Amino acid sequence: MRSMKRVLAAGLAAVMTVAMTAGCGKSGGSGDETYKIGILQFAEHGSLDNCRKGFLKGLEKEGIKEGDNLEVTYQNSQADTATDNQIASNFASKDFDLICAIATPSAQSAYNAVKDSNTPVIYTAVTSPEEAGFVDDNGNNVGNITGTSDMVLADQQLKLIREMMPDAKKVGIFYSTNEANSKAGIAAYEKAADQYGFEIVTQGITSSADMPMAADSLIKKVDCITNLTDNLVVSNMQTYLEKANKAKIPVFGSEVEQVKLGCVACVGIDFVDLGEQTGEMAAKVLKGEAEAKDMKYESFKEGDIIVNTAAAKKIGMTISQNILDEAEETYDEISTAE
Repeated sequence: MRSMKRVLAAGLAAVMTVAMTAGCGKSGGSGDETYKIGILQFAEHGSLDNCRKGFLKGLEKEGIKEGDNLEVTYQNSQADTATDNQIASNFASKDFDLICAIATPSAQSAYNAVKDSNTPVIYTAVTSPEEAGFVDDNGNNVGNITGTSDMVLADQQLKLIREMMPDAKKVGIFYSTNEANSKAGIAAYEKAADQYGFEIVTQGITSSADMPMAADSLIKKVDCITNLTDNLVVSNMQTYLEKANKAKIPVFGSEVEQVKLGCVACVGIDFVDLGEQTGEMAAKVLKGEAEAKDMKYESFKEGDIIVNTAAAKKIGMTISQNILDEAEETYDEISTAE
């Protein structure tokens, strides 16, 4: 078990562009190629930021390094669908060798914008490629697009919740009614719920403005809350986390950044690792070793237990020594969102 206390990176500016240039475009000679890629990220929060960091790390691991032989144009749509589509359309007009799309809405925007040009799209943080429309009924990619899934580890998460809350009966889940992936995440929880004696209670929102009333409603009905990787929900986590803490209702995260910010625990995906895995896939496409359309999407199968003893203490919850011993990461303070 290791104890980690890392501070969240400072937030990015709204709808920002970061471009670093290395060379004058992709050349035909071997050994001195410079690649141009666009990175479109849907929202600004820790898990998606970590995907981007990991993606560049994965490329670098394969010899494609920003500032050396890689030119990156990065934009963040700040969870605005119209902005997302606009950025994707702009990317489509560029001479990019590849587009990396972070989160489902951005992956959908990017693919729709470039599918006629056949520019490869590599996505990450897409919960269900099937629900998002990237995979057909036979499990094949619908076009020149592939990537990695961040499907929630519902079975492992509910097992942890049962160990921490032996008397709990109802588990609440917030979800965005506009995000296709949330349906798949809820279905995964509902499928695993009976095994652990839980009832899943859901509460949908359509915008950030809905969250305060939605939180008040759901908190009254459940014994705890567990998070999906839903971008709209996660972007408003502090709103319902504050209300849940006052009601002494534990909130379980879906990844490490949420636990740092005050969720009591999770069995979570490491989004840096997920991004790195995605970067390695992208490197194969850039080097001409594979085509995105022929590569099956990949996903994580096992997560790490992560706990925050300060968050548990705040609501009068005791984390057993057994769980502390199992935890891969333990935090004893609550970070502040920046």
